[in-house]
Amino acid sequence: QVQLVESGGGLVQAGGSLKLSCAASGRTIGIYTMGWFRQAPGKEREFVAAVNWSGRSTYYADSVKGRSTISRDNAKNTMALQMNSLKPEDTAVYYCAARRSMGSSVAQVDTMGVNYNYWGQGTQVTVSS
Repeated sequence: QVQLVESGGGLVQAGGSLKLSCAASGRTIGIYTMGWFRQAPGKEREFVAAVNWSGRSTYYADSVKGRSTISRDNAKNTMALQMNSLKPEDTAVYYCAARRSMGSSVAQVDTMGVNYNYWGQGTQVTVSS
């Protein structure tokens, strides 16, 4: 079992930045692909970004590409998402997730929430205009 806890959400003005963190416990995340997903009110959960087990491969949704950076520190059992140039449409609850996979690169399957084994409780990000 892996327990995931997100932090770092909050209220920020458009154009601002936030760094979300995900702390894992229970098992090392070194054998897991890690991802960020988000869900806005009234909308379905959507993929944001993912990083493979080694940290050498990352993949972003078009909506955040160029504005966000996903990273991980397997020694500390943590993952992070740095988000810059935030927009009101980034407002959502952001979830950290872990998927049992040691692929050499992030694949299409890693963008689908149904393929993830463990989820955090989420952290709210609100971007005001």
